[in-house]
Amino acid sequence: MVTHSYHPLDNPKELREFVYATLCDIFQLQLGAFPITEKVLNRAGKPCGIYFCLQGPRAVRFTAIWETERNQVLFYGPSGERILKSQLISQGG
Repeated sequence: MVTHSYHPLDNPKELREFVYATLCDIFQLQLGAFPITEKVLNRAGKPCGIYFCLQGPRAVRFTAIWETERNQVLFYGPSGERILKSQLISQGG
């Protein structure tokens, strides 16, 4: 079941920290214990999001995708099921 949450973020550093902390919280991982990578996603040659991959214990991977168009982050479990959708809100006005 997908749950929804809303989070105010204003810059790429806050986005990275939010994604990392959320993945660690969901899967009960210690913050800072596992590496996370990111890759810019492109559609028709233009950036459309960022793919995040946290490499957890025993080579298990937890992922999230930030969609720029809808300004939301979709979180996925190790078997590819979507487990959380977070709508991002800009505080900057």
